Order: sequence, then structure tokens, then C-alpha cells
Amino acid sequence: MHKPDLATKPIVWAIASSDSGGGAGIQADLHTFAALDCHGCSVIAAVTAQNSTEVVGYEAISQALFVTQLNCLLNDMPPRVIKIGLIPDAGLLEQLASWLAQHKNQYQFIVIADPVLSSSTGYNFVRQSTLSIWRHQLLPLLDLITPNLPELALLSQLLQAEVASQAEQLLQWGAKALLIKGGHCNGTADITDHFISPNSSLQLTQPRLSTVHNHGTGCVLSSAIAAACAHGYDLADSTIIGRAYLQQALCHSYATGKGAGSLQHHGWPTEPHYFPKLTQPQDTHYDTLSFAAIAAPIGFYPVVDSVQWLKRLLPFEPDVIQLRLKHGTALEIEQQIAEAVALSRDYKLRLFINDHWQLALKHAAYGVHLGQQDLTTANLPAIAAAGLRLGISTHSYAELLRARQLQPSYIALGHIFATQTKQMPSQPQGLARLKRYAALCSDTPTVAIGGITAERLVAVLQCGVSGVAVVSAVTAQAEPEQAFSRFKHQVEQHYAHYA
Repeated sequence: MHKPDLATKPIVWAIASSDSGGGAGIQADLHTFAALDCHGCSVIAAVTAQNSTEVVGYEAISQALFVTQLNCLLNDMPPRVIKIGLIPDAGLLEQLASWLAQHKNQYQFIVIADPVLSSSTGYNFVRQSTLSIWRHQLLPLLDLITPNLPELALLSQLLQAEVASQAEQLLQWGAKALLIKGGHCNGTADITDHFISPNSSLQLTQPRLSTVHNHGTGCVLSSAIAAACAHGYDLADSTIIGRAYLQQALCHSYATGKGAGSLQHHGWPTEPHYFPKLTQPQDTHYDTLSFAAIAAPIGFYPVVDSVQWLKRLLPFEPDVIQLRLKHGTALEIEQQIAEAVALSRDYKLRLFINDHWQLALKHAAYGVHLGQQDLTTANLPAIAAAGLRLGISTHSYAELLRARQLQPSYIALGHIFATQTKQMPSQPQGLARLKRYAALCSDTPTVAIGGITAERLVAVLQCGVSGVAVVSAVTAQAEPEQAFSRFKHQVEQHYAHYA
């Protein structure tokens, strides 16, 4: 009897040590991989004897068996991502650096390292020989390293320097990116982690949770980041997902002995309160912004590039349209926007103006739609004060959280599928990501956009979005008016059925 092909899971390796107490190390790594729908493989570097109160001792495995584990797995189960945890033996660490240097380029796996230099119970694994190998052999092979503040100081050799200088030293020694964990800043109500790479910088801030059951937080965080990377998210997004996963696990942590208990592993985090507040250097900080709400559901809307298209569709009773004008002189663009706004009032159309927020304000459009690059230049308080609705485009967790913090009228999630209408800097999001994004925005209307066809429409709507926007699925069709009517009818039927 033929058996159907089973969906494959991305393979992630944990190269670390065993925790006999089960809350950290390889055990925590494998729990995390499984919860985030990855297949976890383990390469054991050492076996520890520990419980919830202390590490009694450890014993490293032989270098021969260590390398045999690596080669055996590589021959049959090559990883998308490797997570490195506690490797307390200098010889093993040197073997690992040599092995990574030999295979990383060929297999194109991502390497994420949690430099465990001491246990949460105070056991010290620091050796000058291991620190030297980390600095000069491993760092150039790492895509991300996740030190806490004491580990950052030790690795950088700049014990009394500012954190920024310590981080810059690790980047100069070859690390591609850092996540500096801020949990050791005692006495603060919040914990702020810093993601730093040559091209971007993020601060991730979350409330400090009052729990003693926090054994294995560093292991779980780095493993969650590795799992997200294995699903194709970039490092910044993977860090956000990892931090949300950790917060979720800490919220449900439980006692396992006389000391610090363990984290409770759940699935993909989707609830907003698990996710960090993001701060980027270019962001403008607003105390309060309140954009007008969208009274009726968004439903379905086309994106058109001229008033002529608007006039063609108006007889078919559109409820929402976005006008995206990319060509013409300043005068021609203003004339089209003025005419479009006047028509929208006559036909009771909710018209969003793409990008041209000054003209949307001047002519009192229903709303304005902005891309991420426009958020730093647009006068958001003026838009809010004028009562215009605001829609914001997003293409990632980082952009989505940034948009959510502004509390817009709606958030566009895209591009879902490959699209020919414009050059996109990101890859298509797909339905699995769309569903996660929509769940995270349960308190904010969302619109899916990008490559949505009539054949894909039902699957998109089932992801939980509040609306769907299309471009070529209407304007590039042989009979665009009929295509518009079919989309509108199908979307209305869907929401009526689930009302």
C-alpha cells in the first residue's frame, strides 16, 4: 500500500552538553526545536552531573567520538542551522572550529552560538584556553553569538569598557551579528537585549518576569533563534521570535526541584504580550498617537494607479480602493488625487492614498497608506490629528512590531506570493507566516497583499486576515470589472459565513 509523503521538518543541530536535570543544555535545545516544528539532532560535547541547585561536575567526551558524531550526522542529516552551547573542553572547541571551517561554505548552514561560560547556579567553565579559541577561531565562523553582559566582557577582553565598545570588538574579530542579553542589568523593571550587526541595530525590551524558575534561559533563547532561522526567517526576525518564545516559556515555567525550575515549552508564540517592544536608531518616539479606526471591515480592495481605473470600477460599488500614483509631475499627481478624493465622496468610497501623505492631508482623503521607509519622514501626528486613517505595509516581524507600536488603522501583510507588480526586497511570506502575523494582530485589522489570485483567495482568507488587496488580479485581467466583482462577492461571502 502506498504511503503518502510526509512533510519534512528543517534539521537543526545542537552541539552542546547534556544536563542531567533536564532544564538546560541538549535537553532544553531538543525541547525547543520540537516545539518550533524542527527536527533536532544532538552532538554531545560533555556530560554534566547537575540538578536544580548545583553543577557537581562534568566529563568531556573524547575528541575522536566528538568528530565522529559531527561527520556521521553530516553524511545523512545535514543541518540548516547549528546551535552551539556549552563546550567546556578546549580540545573539543578547537576541533569544532576546524570542522566548521572545513564544511560551512560547502553546506551553507547558519551557526548560532551561546557562549556558556558559567552556569546559572554559579559553576565556572571559563578557561583562558577556551576563551582564546572563541575569540580567534570560532568568532569568524559565527552568524550570531548571544553573550550575556559578563560573557561579553570576558570575550572582548575589555572588562571595564562600554558595552558598545565590547560589541564592536567581537564584530571586528569576525562575528557577523550579536544579541547582547541584558538580564544582568539588575534593578530594572524591564530587560533590554541589543541585536547588533553591521547593517542593523535593534533594542528588544520586555518586562522582567518575577520567577525563580528560569533554568536554561540562555539555551532556550539561542535554540529558538536557531529554529526560526531554520524556517527561513532572517537573523533579526529570528531574534524577535526567539525572545517571544522565551518570554512565553518563562510565563509558564514550573518547579522541578529545590532550586530554579524549568521553562515550559509551547508552540509558536502568537500573543502580543510575549513579543518585545522594538526600538531602532532611526525611529521617532511618540508619547501617544491615535489614528481613526476603520468602522466597517476592510474586506476586499484593489490597488489602482490612476483616476481612470477608479472611474472604471466605481459603477461596481467598491467599498475601499487604494490609489498608488508612481508617475507624473507633482502637479499631475495632485490633480489626480484631488479628483479621486472628490469622486470618493460622491460614491461613499473609502479611498486610501499611497505614499503622498501631504496631498492626502491637503485634500482630506479618507486615509493614507505608507511603506516602512515613509514612517521616518511622514508627519504622523498631523495625519492622526486630521482624522485620516493610516495603513502601514509590513514584510517581516521587525516591521510588523514597528507598525503595531504606532497603533495604525490597519496593517498590510505582504507580499504573500511572488508578484510582478513591483520589485520586492524580501522573499514571499507564504501562508504559514501570514497566519502567524494575523494571529499576532488579533487586535488590529490586517490586509493580505501580494500575488493573491482567485485560486489562492480562500486559503488566504482562512489565515485570519481582515481583508485582501490585489493589484494585477484585477487591473491585468482581460475583463477587470468582472474580476473585481468576483473577488468582491467571494470575500463578502467568506466574511458573512464566519460572522
